[in-house]
Amino acid sequence: MTLWRVRATVDDRPGFLAVLTASLALKSVNILSVQVHGTEAGAVDDFLVDAPNDLSEEELLAAVGRGRGRDAWVRRTEAHHLVDPPTEVLSAAARIVRDPDDLADTLGGILLATAVRYAAPAGSYRPGFAETRMQIPDPAGGTLLVERPAPPFTPAEYARARALVELAAEVRRTAGVRWIVALPNGDEIEIRTATDVDFDAVEALYGRSSTASLRDRFLGGRPSARLPRSPSTALVAVTTASVVVAAGTLEFDGPDAAIALLVDDAVQRRGVGTAMIRRLVGMAATAGAIVAHAHVYRDNAAMIRTFDRLGFPVTRLADGPVVTLSADLRVAGDVDNGVGAAGGR
Repeated sequence: MTLWRVRATVDDRPGFLAVLTASLALKSVNILSVQVHGTEAGAVDDFLVDAPNDLSEEELLAAVGRGRGRDAWVRRTEAHHLVDPPTEVLSAAARIVRDPDDLADTLGGILLATAVRYAAPAGSYRPGFAETRMQIPDPAGGTLLVERPAPPFTPAEYARARALVELAAEVRRTAGVRWIVALPNGDEIEIRTATDVDFDAVEALYGRSSTASLRDRFLGGRPSARLPRSPSTALVAVTTASVVVAAGTLEFDGPDAAIALLVDDAVQRRGVGTAMIRRLVGMAATAGAIVAHAHVYRDNAAMIRTFDRLGFPVTRLADGPVVTLSADLRVAGDVDNGVGAAGGR
């Protein structure tokens, strides 16, 4: 006997599925499992079947057609697909928890995709799916393009893929990145991905910051301790006494990444700000951003100096008292994605 995957659209009316299964039975095709995808065109039935070895693909397609199955698609498969779909998705989720960077391969496996590729942040790709392509926001920034010529993607598959992407984003957010940075005075700080647990500590940082520091961070706007989620990233700097002394954000808008930072007044000019900026810019470059921006007041000399020292070409665009610093990430600069020392602010 030979294992096949069979997919066909059937009118979502009483008895129509029975007609299809009866037609398959006449060819001695044994149905091992079935999954139903609801669509506007009808119920898309996805079967795993065991068929006689001498039954050809054409004969199997003909049997589906005689059973009133439309837009039929068949493919030989292997024994590992005997796992039922819910178990397969749970296994995929466990794989992502172990390694969220394995997201593309995992999606390709459960979606029978021909290709899963990454597209750098760009406004031309919007989340959604068509018959042969699925576009999903990548937790690391940008877009995952999932493609297969057949069968057409279904809403259930898109929802399943979105759920796995959200899981990968949560794993990245809670596990996150982490650096131990030695400051020029010998102190050490830990820079890591912020989580909801850090909300009160970040709020406390804002509460004890001077008016001048808050002015530089929010450009005169209202302070907010919001910790953004993907496609935004938030980092915190934490002392050995578990005190949050800096909070920075990285938010993507197409190929651009906007950086904002607040450093505790008590540790300014000790290298904390420079360490945070270098890592935020490094994360932006890794995620595929082309330009990293920071909006600052003209008198924020420390931030301007830090951007100039990154090693990227930096342009300045003045708009009244505010200057937009733009670092071109396509040219290699002095960013650090690992353990190291930092100097500056």
